[in-house]
Amino acid sequence: MSSHDTNVAIGIDIGGTGIKGASVDVRTGSLISERIKVPTPEGARPDDVIEAVATLFERLSTEDIADAPLGVAFPAVVKHGVTMSAANVSDEWIGLGAEKLFEDALSRDISFLNDADAAGLAELRYGAARDVRGVTLMTTLGTGIGTAILSGGKLVPNVELGHIELDGKDAETTTSNAAREREDLSWSQWAQRLQRYYSACEVYLSPDLIVVGGGVSKHHEHFLPLLDLTAKIVPAKLRNNAGILGAAARASDKHVARV
Repeated sequence: MSSHDTNVAIGIDIGGTGIKGASVDVRTGSLISERIKVPTPEGARPDDVIEAVATLFERLSTEDIADAPLGVAFPAVVKHGVTMSAANVSDEWIGLGAEKLFEDALSRDISFLNDADAAGLAELRYGAARDVRGVTLMTTLGTGIGTAILSGGKLVPNVELGHIELDGKDAETTTSNAAREREDLSWSQWAQRLQRYYSACEVYLSPDLIVVGGGVSKHHEHFLPLLDLTAKIVPAKLRNNAGILGAAARASDKHVARV
């Protein structure tokens, strides 16, 4: 592998509890390095998160991939490099020119995008949404609920359906995997909440396919069969690597477009 290998990119996925990264073969969607994970600093304030990402990137970046495109996925609405919201991270991120801060800290250009959008792009290119006609709703069930809409092979960015209102509350506060763990819900109890959530999403979107990701998707047989929806609902294929793969793929696409 050489520094000009255009099939290699690096993806970093920032979450509410952990930051993960790896180098990726963007042709196949496979990791070509060990996946490195570090804890998200307590409070997830900008300076602390940026420092943690810089430390992780140093561990990932070897001489043979020094020039590889780098994508960073972040749990916020991202518009023109500015984080417009703060999902499960410090409110200090709101309105921050985060893309430039990361670029300055890492001394390189990056591709910066919403974490659920990155997961959606990965499932579109390499996973459960590949070659699907119509509209796909990608959801990640984790600390919160991340969502991405894919239509005709294109991403509609920054769709925050985890924040739709159910019983006067953000859906993700009662329906995320973190809520399941916090309240020690059985699979059937959790499925009842998921049923209400996904039924509401169907009212708004009428998707043809719903893809369920996040680490809990590896236990999909315990809860997905309990849901009764119009759309087909399937587990994500890429699980917790989706953010890494999508961030890397987006960075590679942008790099190719520039050259």
